[in-house]
Amino acid sequence: MENTQSLAVARIQTPGGQVRYDGDARIDGVPGTSAPIPIEFLDVAGSTCGSLLPTGNVVDVVEGVRVTCIDNGMPVVCIKAADLGLTGYEEPFEIEANSPVCEKVERIRLAVGPLMNLGDVTSKSVPKMSLLAAAQNGGAVATRTFIPKRVHEAIGVFGAVSVATACLLPGSVANELAGAVGTGTMTTLDVEHPTGYFSVTMDVSHEDGSVTVNFSALLRTARLLMRGDVFVPSSIWEFS
Repeated sequence: MENTQSLAVARIQTPGGQVRYDGDARIDGVPGTSAPIPIEFLDVAGSTCGSLLPTGNVVDVVEGVRVTCIDNGMPVVCIKAADLGLTGYEEPFEIEANSPVCEKVERIRLAVGPLMNLGDVTSKSVPKMSLLAAAQNGGAVATRTFIPKRVHEAIGVFGAVSVATACLLPGSVANELAGAVGTGTMTTLDVEHPTGYFSVTMDVSHEDGSVTVNFSALLRTARLLMRGDVFVPSSIWEFS
Protein backbone atom coordinates (compact mmCIF):
# COMPACT_ATOMS: atom_id res chain seq x y z
CA MET A 1 0.00 0.00 0.00
CA GLU A 2 1.71 3.11 -1.31
CA ASN A 3 0.49 5.56 1.31
CA THR A 4 1.75 3.58 4.34
CA GLN A 5 4.41 1.35 2.69
CA SER A 6 2.73 -1.68 4.28
CA LEU A 7 1.38 -4.88 2.74
CA ALA A 8 -2.11 -6.19 2.09
CA VAL A 9 -2.86 -9.81 1.24
CA ALA A 10 -5.98 -10.65 -0.78
CA ARG A 11 -7.08 -14.30 -0.58
CA ILE A 12 -8.97 -15.30 -3.73
CA GLN A 13 -10.68 -18.66 -4.11
CA THR A 14 -9.39 -20.51 -7.19
CA PRO A 15 -10.87 -24.04 -7.24
CA GLY A 16 -9.47 -26.03 -10.16
CA GLY A 17 -7.21 -23.14 -11.05
CA GLN A 18 -10.14 -20.86 -11.90
CA VAL A 19 -11.29 -17.76 -10.00
CA ARG A 20 -14.52 -18.44 -8.17
CA TYR A 21 -17.17 -15.73 -8.49
CA ASP A 22 -20.26 -17.34 -6.95
CA GLY A 23 -20.83 -17.24 -3.22
CA ASP A 24 -22.94 -15.84 -0.41
CA ALA A 25 -20.72 -12.94 0.68
CA ARG A 26 -22.35 -9.53 0.43
CA ILE A 27 -21.27 -5.91 0.82
CA ASP A 28 -23.69 -3.15 1.72
CA GLY A 29 -24.50 -1.04 -1.33
CA VAL A 30 -23.37 -3.70 -3.81
CA PRO A 31 -26.18 -5.77 -5.38
CA GLY A 32 -26.28 -9.53 -4.98
CA THR A 33 -23.75 -11.91 -3.43
CA SER A 34 -20.41 -13.27 -4.63
CA ALA A 35 -17.36 -15.23 -3.52
CA PRO A 36 -15.62 -13.63 -0.54
CA ILE A 37 -12.18 -12.02 -0.79
CA PRO A 38 -10.79 -11.26 2.68
CA ILE A 39 -8.05 -8.61 2.48
CA GLU A 40 -5.57 -8.92 5.33
CA PHE A 41 -3.56 -5.87 6.33
CA LEU A 42 -0.06 -6.56 7.65
CA ASP A 43 1.70 -4.34 10.17
CA VAL A 44 -0.60 -1.34 9.80
CA ALA A 45 -0.91 -0.67 13.53
CA GLY A 46 0.70 2.71 14.13
CA SER A 47 1.62 3.09 10.45
CA THR A 48 0.95 6.85 10.56
CA CYS A 49 1.24 7.83 14.23
CA GLY A 50 3.98 5.41 15.30
CA SER A 51 1.88 3.23 17.61
CA LEU A 52 -1.59 1.74 17.93
CA LEU A 53 -2.39 4.11 20.81
CA PRO A 54 -0.33 7.16 19.90
CA THR A 55 -1.15 9.11 23.08
CA GLY A 56 -0.16 6.12 25.21
CA ASN A 57 -3.65 6.01 26.71
CA VAL A 58 -6.83 4.10 25.94
CA VAL A 59 -8.83 7.20 26.89
CA ASP A 60 -7.86 10.88 26.96
CA VAL A 61 -9.94 13.89 27.94
CA VAL A 62 -9.71 16.64 25.34
CA GLU A 63 -11.80 19.82 25.44
CA GLY A 64 -13.71 18.21 28.30
CA VAL A 65 -14.68 15.18 26.18
CA ARG A 66 -13.50 11.56 26.62
CA VAL A 67 -11.86 10.28 23.43
CA THR A 68 -9.94 7.24 22.23
CA CYS A 69 -7.14 8.03 19.79
CA ILE A 70 -6.16 5.01 17.68
CA ASP A 71 -4.17 4.22 14.54
CA ASN A 72 -4.63 0.82 12.94
CA GLY A 73 -4.13 1.91 9.35
CA MET A 74 -5.88 5.27 9.79
CA PRO A 75 -5.57 7.78 12.64
CA VAL A 76 -9.05 8.00 14.17
CA VAL A 77 -10.46 9.77 17.21
CA CYS A 78 -13.45 7.94 18.68
CA ILE A 79 -16.01 10.07 20.53
CA LYS A 80 -19.37 9.15 21.99
CA ALA A 81 -21.97 11.07 20.02
CA ALA A 82 -23.96 11.54 23.22
CA ASP A 83 -21.06 13.49 24.73
CA LEU A 84 -21.62 16.07 21.98
CA GLY A 85 -25.37 16.17 22.47
CA LEU A 86 -26.19 13.89 19.53
CA THR A 87 -27.85 10.50 19.24
CA GLY A 88 -25.27 9.26 16.74
CA TYR A 89 -28.03 8.32 14.29
CA GLU A 90 -28.43 11.70 12.61
CA GLU A 91 -28.05 11.98 8.86
CA PRO A 92 -24.71 13.47 7.73
CA PHE A 93 -26.36 16.69 6.52
CA GLU A 94 -28.00 17.17 9.92
CA ILE A 95 -24.67 16.99 11.70
CA GLU A 96 -23.01 19.32 9.20
CA ALA A 97 -25.78 21.86 9.83
CA ASN A 98 -25.06 21.76 13.57
CA SER A 99 -22.36 24.45 13.81
CA PRO A 100 -21.66 24.10 17.56
CA VAL A 101 -21.01 20.38 17.18
CA CYS A 102 -18.83 20.81 14.11
CA GLU A 103 -16.80 23.52 15.82
CA LYS A 104 -16.35 21.35 18.92
CA VAL A 105 -15.23 18.38 16.83
CA GLU A 106 -12.69 20.56 15.02
CA ARG A 107 -11.31 21.95 18.27
CA ILE A 108 -10.80 18.40 19.53
CA ARG A 109 -9.15 17.41 16.24
CA LEU A 110 -6.70 20.29 16.39
CA ALA A 111 -5.90 19.54 20.04
CA VAL A 112 -5.20 15.82 19.51
CA GLY A 113 -2.98 16.35 16.46
CA PRO A 114 0.22 16.89 18.49
CA LEU A 115 -0.84 14.21 21.01
CA MET A 116 -1.07 11.68 18.14
CA ASN A 117 2.36 12.64 16.76
CA LEU A 118 0.68 14.31 13.77
CA GLY A 119 1.74 17.85 14.64
CA ASP A 120 -0.38 20.76 13.45
CA VAL A 121 -3.31 19.13 11.62
CA THR A 122 -5.03 22.36 10.58
CA SER A 123 -4.53 21.64 6.88
CA LYS A 124 -4.26 17.84 7.13
CA SER A 125 -6.91 15.23 6.36
CA VAL A 126 -6.09 13.26 9.51
CA PRO A 127 -7.10 12.34 12.09
CA LYS A 128 -10.61 11.29 11.14
CA MET A 129 -13.20 12.02 13.82
CA SER A 130 -15.73 9.24 14.40
CA LEU A 131 -18.84 9.86 16.48
CA LEU A 132 -20.07 6.60 17.96
CA ALA A 133 -23.34 5.23 19.30
CA ALA A 134 -24.71 1.81 20.15
CA ALA A 135 -25.41 -0.27 17.05
CA GLN A 136 -28.95 -0.18 15.68
CA ASN A 137 -28.91 -3.08 13.24
CA GLY A 138 -27.04 -5.91 14.90
CA GLY A 139 -23.54 -4.55 14.31
CA ALA A 140 -20.80 -3.70 16.78
CA VAL A 141 -21.18 0.07 16.82
CA ALA A 142 -22.82 2.88 14.83
CA THR A 143 -20.59 5.58 13.34
CA ARG A 144 -20.80 9.09 11.92
CA THR A 145 -17.35 10.07 10.64
CA PHE A 146 -15.83 13.46 9.82
CA ILE A 147 -13.22 13.25 7.01
CA PRO A 148 -12.24 15.66 8.55
CA LYS A 149 -14.57 18.61 7.82
CA ARG A 150 -17.45 16.89 6.01
CA VAL A 151 -19.47 13.99 7.43
CA HIS A 152 -18.96 10.80 5.40
CA GLU A 153 -21.99 9.12 3.83
CA ALA A 154 -20.38 5.83 4.88
CA ILE A 155 -16.93 5.26 6.46
CA GLY A 156 -13.46 4.86 5.00
CA VAL A 157 -11.87 1.43 4.71
CA PHE A 158 -9.10 1.98 7.24
CA GLY A 159 -11.34 4.18 9.33
CA ALA A 160 -13.57 1.13 9.80
CA VAL A 161 -10.55 -0.99 10.73
CA SER A 162 -9.42 1.49 13.37
CA VAL A 163 -12.93 1.81 14.85
CA ALA A 164 -13.31 -1.99 14.93
CA THR A 165 -9.97 -2.26 16.69
CA ALA A 166 -11.07 0.30 19.27
CA CYS A 167 -14.17 -1.80 19.92
CA LEU A 168 -11.88 -4.61 21.13
CA LEU A 169 -9.85 -2.44 23.52
CA PRO A 170 -11.24 -2.73 27.07
CA GLY A 171 -11.99 0.66 28.53
CA SER A 172 -12.02 2.49 25.21
CA VAL A 173 -14.85 4.81 24.21
CA ALA A 174 -15.80 2.39 21.44
CA ASN A 175 -15.66 -0.69 23.66
CA GLU A 176 -18.04 0.90 26.15
CA LEU A 177 -20.64 1.22 23.40
CA ALA A 178 -19.90 -2.02 21.57
CA GLY A 179 -20.53 -4.20 24.60
CA ALA A 180 -19.90 -7.93 24.27
CA VAL A 181 -18.08 -8.06 20.94
CA GLY A 182 -15.66 -10.69 22.22
CA THR A 183 -11.91 -10.96 21.87
CA GLY A 184 -9.53 -13.58 20.61
CA THR A 185 -9.20 -15.39 17.33
CA MET A 186 -10.98 -13.98 14.30
CA THR A 187 -13.77 -11.83 15.70
CA THR A 188 -15.86 -10.28 12.93
CA LEU A 189 -17.39 -6.88 13.64
CA ASP A 190 -19.90 -5.02 11.50
CA VAL A 191 -19.18 -1.29 11.75
CA GLU A 192 -22.46 0.47 10.98
CA HIS A 193 -22.47 3.75 9.03
CA PRO A 194 -25.19 5.98 7.50
CA THR A 195 -25.69 3.79 4.42
CA GLY A 196 -25.04 0.30 5.79
CA TYR A 197 -22.11 -1.43 7.43
CA PHE A 198 -18.48 -2.47 6.89
CA SER A 199 -17.39 -5.96 8.03
CA VAL A 200 -13.97 -6.18 9.67
CA THR A 201 -12.34 -9.38 10.96
CA MET A 202 -9.96 -8.84 13.88
CA ASP A 203 -7.65 -10.77 16.18
CA VAL A 204 -6.43 -8.67 19.10
CA SER A 205 -4.50 -9.97 22.10
CA HIS A 206 -3.92 -8.37 25.50
CA GLU A 207 -0.92 -9.06 27.73
CA ASP A 208 0.47 -7.14 30.70
CA GLY A 209 -1.55 -4.08 29.80
CA SER A 210 -0.32 -3.95 26.20
CA VAL A 211 -2.43 -4.55 23.12
CA THR A 212 -1.28 -6.38 19.99
CA VAL A 213 -3.18 -6.52 16.71
CA ASN A 214 -2.45 -9.98 15.32
CA PHE A 215 -4.78 -9.79 12.35
CA SER A 216 -7.13 -7.33 10.69
CA ALA A 217 -8.97 -7.91 7.45
CA LEU A 218 -11.85 -6.52 5.42
CA LEU A 219 -14.33 -8.44 3.35
CA ARG A 220 -14.48 -7.72 -0.39
CA THR A 221 -16.09 -9.84 -3.11
CA ALA A 222 -15.07 -11.30 -6.46
CA ARG A 223 -17.06 -9.85 -9.35
CA LEU A 224 -16.67 -10.69 -13.03
CA LEU A 225 -17.19 -7.25 -14.56
CA MET A 226 -16.55 -7.83 -18.25
CA ARG A 227 -15.09 -10.18 -20.81
CA GLY A 228 -14.30 -9.36 -24.42
CA ASP A 229 -12.08 -9.78 -27.45
CA VAL A 230 -9.90 -7.23 -29.18
CA PHE A 231 -9.33 -7.94 -32.88
CA VAL A 232 -6.03 -6.69 -34.32
CA PRO A 233 -5.61 -6.73 -38.12
CA SER A 234 -2.90 -9.15 -39.17
CA SER A 235 -1.61 -6.56 -41.62
CA ILE A 236 -0.02 -4.54 -38.84
CA TRP A 237 2.25 -7.39 -37.78
CA GLU A 238 5.53 -8.25 -39.46
CA PHE A 239 5.98 -11.86 -40.44
CA SER A 240 9.31 -13.42 -41.26
